[in-house]
Amino acid sequence: MAKRAKNKITFSKETYLDWYEVMLRIRRFEERALMAYSQRDIRGFCHVYIGQEAVAAGLKSSCRQSDPWITAYRQHGLAITKGIDTRSAMAELYGKETGNVGGKGGSMHFFSKEHRYFGGDGIVGGQIPTGAGIALADQYRGNDNVTICFFGDGAARQGALYETFNMAMTWKLPVVFVVENNGYAMGTSVERTSNVKDLHKIGLAFDMPNEAVDGMDPEAVHHAFDKALAHARAGNGPTFLEMKTYRYKGHSVSDPAKYRTKEEVKSYRDRDPIKIIEAKVLEEGIATEEEIKIIQDKIKAEILDAVKFAEDSAFPDAAGLYEHVYVEEGYPFIMDYEPQK
Repeated sequence: MAKRAKNKITFSKETYLDWYEVMLRIRRFEERALMAYSQRDIRGFCHVYIGQEAVAAGLKSSCRQSDPWITAYRQHGLAITKGIDTRSAMAELYGKETGNVGGKGGSMHFFSKEHRYFGGDGIVGGQIPTGAGIALADQYRGNDNVTICFFGDGAARQGALYETFNMAMTWKLPVVFVVENNGYAMGTSVERTSNVKDLHKIGLAFDMPNEAVDGMDPEAVHHAFDKALAHARAGNGPTFLEMKTYRYKGHSVSDPAKYRTKEEVKSYRDRDPIKIIEAKVLEEGIATEEEIKIIQDKIKAEILDAVKFAEDSAFPDAAGLYEHVYVEEGYPFIMDYEPQK
């Protein structure tokens, strides 16, 4: 297990409270999504981010808004953290036309050009080469943006990862590869599928800087991303971070997660990042109980509003079935980059 950062105040009050708000927003959004799914208001696949919120929070405080993010299908939390509002996110889960991709993507396929969020990818590991391609575009453009490319421990077995890592190191692409290692792929533990249990060590084969990070601690996450982003912005190429985290729920809504012991789940719930940050800000005098209550009430109202918005929105018109499938005209380069002269 990666070591937890020492219990000391190293960030501003605003940062601690923003972490708390980011994580609580994700948790409450995902809880409502599960409730809506049980009521059959949400259909299809649904993979929630409950337990992994500290990864999103620590990244938000360390990166720039212009840095692109791309991830897998467990992606609601990252999408909301990147700037997609909870209204359009919930509406997308409901399959409504007011969703962030018009109700056509559902749980696994959020996207926002405006927020430089390049989606959840429904293909296991499919986002890894795509993430490198986005980084290549920024490198070609000559800016100092850095792509954050997330994938799960199951995707770390994909051959595309090894091809991409080789290319990314050879070309020194500005990308941070992040495996969110929650211990299990669909239902099979890392120990049963890999001789290399510390997944960050895969980077050693490519001389790629790599590190294991306590993914249950936003402070540790922030520090790791801060270092990796600075490395990439300096033109030194990628870093591979292994976020050792945990999902409290099953792989998806259809997974009862009986392959885990109650003791294992409890050990991680005892390290719930939301509870730990809340306790820390109160114990250290960073914030008062009243300030925490204000955040809690704000998030509660926001999520209730998002649900009502989704419920009140219309389903897409069937006439739009074939829209947004092919590019109407011009080269389909979604980042609007002009070639260098």
